[in-house]
Amino acid sequence: MFEKVVVGADDSSTAREAVRFAADIAKLAGGEFHIVTAFDPKSIRMEDLPQEFRYTATVHPADLLLQALSSLATERGLEPVLHAATGDPADAIIRVAEREQADLVVVGNKGMKGVRRVLGSIPNTVAHRAPCSVLIVDTGAAT
Repeated sequence: MFEKVVVGADDSSTAREAVRFAADIAKLAGGEFHIVTAFDPKSIRMEDLPQEFRYTATVHPADLLLQALSSLATERGLEPVLHAATGDPADAIIRVAEREQADLVVVGNKGMKGVRRVLGSIPNTVAHRAPCSVLIVDTGAAT
C-alpha cells in the first residue's frame, strides 16, 4: 500500500495533527515514515560566531522541532526519518518526496481557506506538484 509516507510539518498544532494522522497511516501500512520541516537558511548566522565555534555541535531550531515531532511517531512504535530542508516549505516537501520515492505525502489543510486558498498555499502547491498521492488532513479541530 504505502511503503513510504512523508509528512510536512511546522511548529503549529495543526501540523502536529497532520503528523499524528500520517504516523497512523504509516503504522497501519507498515511503511517508512518521514517528517519534513523547512527553514530559511538565513536564520543561521554563523558569521556572528567566532571561527572556533562555527562548526561545533550546535543544534538548529529545525532539528529541535523535528525531535519533538518524532515523539509523535515513536509513541506509535515508528522510527521516523527526519528531514530539515531549506527553502520554501512546499518545495522542501516535494523534494524529499521525490528523493525518497514516497507513495504518499500528508499535509494539513492550514491555509486552504480564504484569500490564501486563492493565492496559493502549501497544501495546494503540494497537491499539484507532488510525485505521488497527497492526503490533505482536516486539522480544524487542532486549532
